Amino acid sequence: MRSPLQIVRLLIFFLIPLLSSILVRSQTEAQLPAVLTFTVDFPASQPEHYSIRVPSDRSAHYQSSGRLSPDSDDRDSFDLDFTLAPETLQKIFELAAKADYFQKDVDSHHKHIAFTGKKTLGYKDAQHSGESTYNFSPVPAVQELTSLLQSLSVTLEFGHRLQYDHHYQKLALDEELKRMEEQARTNQLADITVIQSILDQIIADPSVINVTRARAERLLERAGAH
Repeated sequence: MRSPLQIVRLLIFFLIPLLSSILVRSQTEAQLPAVLTFTVDFPASQPEHYSIRVPSDRSAHYQSSGRLSPDSDDRDSFDLDFTLAPETLQKIFELAAKADYFQKDVDSHHKHIAFTGKKTLGYKDAQHSGESTYNFSPVPAVQELTSLLQSLSVTLEFGHRLQYDHHYQKLALDEELKRMEEQARTNQLADITVIQSILDQIIADPSVINVTRARAERLLERAGAH
């Protein structure tokens, strides 16, 4: 029969590795970046589906699928890794905190509000975890965050079309950039720097007409990137 001292030693022998494992796992989780996600499904719109993943380290990802243009029957998908401007990232996470990290239902549940897409906001870090799906939210922070992320999607979709035009129909670039300039002037875009690499490719391409390259340059100057 083991003595009390031997039993204590055995307990210590087995508990120390277990406690060490728990401590290491807790420290690892604490070091992981916080992540905000935004997903929209809206069959009547273009794109029909998109998602934005925003980690707190700024290394964001965008994915969308739908038709390339309203008059096209061809299906298309778009994936882009991008880096958010620090001020945009800060705003996104400030609004998530104001919305209590979506740990409660944020939908209005009003039956007479027009359907503008099934939206889902999610958040996860070492202390918080939440997700809520909605059509329209009466929560001011959710409204502002939705508007910001939708504007970010508009910017990224411009990048998608510019990338396509640059490869396949360079003469269409000027009209696309003209529309982009107009929307930038009316504050319908967010963080133009997220598509800086695409605009830089257009600016550096001597086979693109000068007027078009100048439009791309002005857009980046407006965003403070050039």
